[in-house]
Amino acid sequence: QVQLVESGGGLVQPGGSLRLSCAASGFSFSKFAMSWYRQAPGKERELVAAITSAGDSTHYADSMKGRFTISRDNAKNTVYLQMNSLKPEDTAVYYCYAGIGLRNYWGQGTQVTVSS
Repeated sequence: QVQLVESGGGLVQPGGSLRLSCAASGFSFSKFAMSWYRQAPGKERELVAAITSAGDSTHYADSMKGRFTISRDNAKNTVYLQMNSLKPEDTAVYYCYAGIGLRNYWGQGTQVTVSS
């Protein structure tokens, strides 16, 4: 079955960096685009970044442009999110997402807290 397992979250000071990973299994990873979403307390889940199956094109939400970088390693079935210059408003649970056929698959999420 499809599994998406995020890791790499934690507590970081403003201005710091984190790299999230999402290990995928149960499907042909290299054939599907992947995305990262986040959900802050009391807010709706929002798109952070997306990457094509080959990794040759990316898309970012405006507030993340220039600070976050999405990448993937198809040999390792893993998608990454490098987050730099983190701000308190980046505090959220970050989710890995894959749309496969007509189904949506989500990881369990990893908490990112930006605070001094």
